[in-house]
Amino acid sequence: MKTNWVSLQDEYTTGPPRDGNTALSDELLLDAYSEAVTGVVERVGASVVHIAVTHQGQARTREGVVPFERGGAGSGVIIAPDGYVLTNSHVVQGASRLQVGLADGRQLPATLIGADPHTDLAVVRVTDSGLPAARFGDSSRLKVGQLVIAIGNPLGFQATVTAGVVSALGRSLRSESGRLIDDIIQTDAALNPGNSGGPLVDSRGQVIGINTAVIQYAQGICFALPGNTARWVAGLLIKEGRVRRAHLGVAGQTRPLPRRLVYELRLSAQTGIQVMSVVPGSPAQEADLRPGDILLAIEETTVADADDLHRYLTRFPNERRTTIRILRDGSVRELPVRLQELREE
Repeated sequence: MKTNWVSLQDEYTTGPPRDGNTALSDELLLDAYSEAVTGVVERVGASVVHIAVTHQGQARTREGVVPFERGGAGSGVIIAPDGYVLTNSHVVQGASRLQVGLADGRQLPATLIGADPHTDLAVVRVTDSGLPAARFGDSSRLKVGQLVIAIGNPLGFQATVTAGVVSALGRSLRSESGRLIDDIIQTDAALNPGNSGGPLVDSRGQVIGINTAVIQYAQGICFALPGNTARWVAGLLIKEGRVRRAHLGVAGQTRPLPRRLVYELRLSAQTGIQVMSVVPGSPAQEADLRPGDILLAIEETTVADADDLHRYLTRFPNERRTTIRILRDGSVRELPVRLQELREE
């Protein structure tokens, strides 16, 4: 039997011939992707707003001190029908006037309800009711590679939609206050100035993140605050106008625990917080916490992820002595610690 080397070479370089079923399957996949994105936009688009901010200042000239106004803009998402809007703290920080642009074209004045620079989140409110509110999803269930859609107003272009995937989970990002924010979502859904404060949503149209930052001069490296953290902080801001918390002094990331250790040590959670760095002079350093330790619990409260830790520290904002349970070198240890109140700058 004579081998047709020309035919083999053609098949090697171009691949096997594509039949009609394969082409149809590709079309169906593309249609499903398009329908997922357009469906999300239809469900969530009306909840995304444009936030115009005005800053007042003074400039020294030859004629003396002259007042001036400087404008800025960002995005936000309606989280309650009675006018509460979630956005980034850095979008509204220091603003003398706020105006929210709704998807239906209305421009409404807004007031600042509260801001938390340590998580870069803020809540503003407009005087209206019956507004289309977005729903939160569970950001702890996100997986790398999952489809996500960002909606916002980059560079003044309202209701801009970009799609991508979750590139990584468990990142840390330093807020403008200097505090490290844990469990940040990294995505390649394109973000630009003005996207800040807009929602990152999953294929079900649920908010699983709040877009917050991009890496300058990089492509496809964008970050969002986890939706679980955003929902929790927003609730405190609406209720109390601020977030008071104790201070431990670690930067950490959620890590799965070895199943053998979970079974042998009878641990109550499948994950813990791996310490990545310790702040000098902090309660964590005084307690001899070290990078590589895995935080399991404070007193009897399990801390399976950063949200659990934040909730505990917020429940006890004043100075107090307690114990922390950690996993170090394959064994569980308890360390005494003196928590301190996190002071506002």
